[in-house]
Amino acid sequence: MLSSSPIPQEPVMPARPKSSPSPLDEPFRMVCFVFCVAQIVYLAASFFLHQWLVDPQGRDIATDFVNVWAAGKLVLLGYPDWAYVWDVHKEIENAAVGYNFPGYYGWHYPPPFLAIAAVLALFPYAVAYAAWIFTTLPFYLAAIRAIAGERIGWLLALAFPAALANAMAGQNGFLTAALVGGTLHCMEKQPVWSGVCLGLLTYKPQFGVLFPLALIAGRRWKVFAVAALVALVMAGVSTLAFGVASWEAFVHWLPVASQAFLSDGEGLFGKLQSLYGLVRVAGGSETLGWVLQGAQSLAVAATVCWFWCRKNPFALQGALLAAGVLLVTPYLFLYDIVILAVAVAFLVRVAIRTGFLPWEQPALLLAAVLIAAFPLFTLPLGYPAVAIVFGLVLRRLIAAKSHV
Repeated sequence: MLSSSPIPQEPVMPARPKSSPSPLDEPFRMVCFVFCVAQIVYLAASFFLHQWLVDPQGRDIATDFVNVWAAGKLVLLGYPDWAYVWDVHKEIENAAVGYNFPGYYGWHYPPPFLAIAAVLALFPYAVAYAAWIFTTLPFYLAAIRAIAGERIGWLLALAFPAALANAMAGQNGFLTAALVGGTLHCMEKQPVWSGVCLGLLTYKPQFGVLFPLALIAGRRWKVFAVAALVALVMAGVSTLAFGVASWEAFVHWLPVASQAFLSDGEGLFGKLQSLYGLVRVAGGSETLGWVLQGAQSLAVAATVCWFWCRKNPFALQGALLAAGVLLVTPYLFLYDIVILAVAVAFLVRVAIRTGFLPWEQPALLLAAVLIAAFPLFTLPLGYPAVAIVFGLVLRRLIAAKSHV
């Protein structure tokens, strides 16, 4: 029977004297407040100006969410495997909004996610869109608040710039970030729940690649076992519900989607917030992009494993892994960078106890500005933002080791 091996006591970072002022001073809180208000106002203004949810003609606006609704509708019609057939899926997307819109939003998720899509498709498109965003948002907020450990977590979650991008696109960044955050937050004291969260994360498999390596390095066997069990149960239930054909269609269309988005750039390379995307948008070849992305992924994986197999403050280990999962995948969009809020929340948790290091707050502000500036340039600005946070965490880990 698998159980967690005893984990050596991690180094304890010295706390600030009780008489010292809070390290989260007014400037930091004020910047978070400004970003939070700006995003809420922008989202509300977009709705009233008919740039979000409903257009000036009163028609539903097609965004990324339309692929979820259309896939769910095909499930309800009894053809779940057709969600992966682009021509058929596109016709249902047009029906969802009531007109033939330009472009196509493909369905590339494993069959287990069809269950959620089917539930959403029970409602009209715009209602399902709003319900999806405002149902997943509380889970994300709760995860960031739990990690940060103080009320600043609520503000930090709402202020994080990628949250706006996720809401505008109707994407799943809130859910993904909640599952990554839940996996890491529960890992020390509630390994079973940690494993459940990680197992559910397999609906976005590109973000689960680094977790098994970290769990093995950290000897988190119970989390590993529960996650594997949950993933197998999800796969089994989805096979019973949607048939083997849905898995066959997923496997068949996956390389087609990879060719379209990663090789041919049909979704625009500037939208890929990865080193691969940066190389391609700069004019580099596909081969060069894969070589550099592969080298970076190996380096990040080795770094994460190095610090996870040694005695280190878990908050910093969690932050490193949360940022690392974004660096190892080439297929990364702005709404996925909501996951980076998990890493920042862990950093804030450490800063509450020890204070910010020199240049840490300006660096975090720069990362936030880069993410917020993406719509103005449509460039992989999220990539340097992730790299900045990863570097800040690495700096703290190296400093922590020097004091052991």
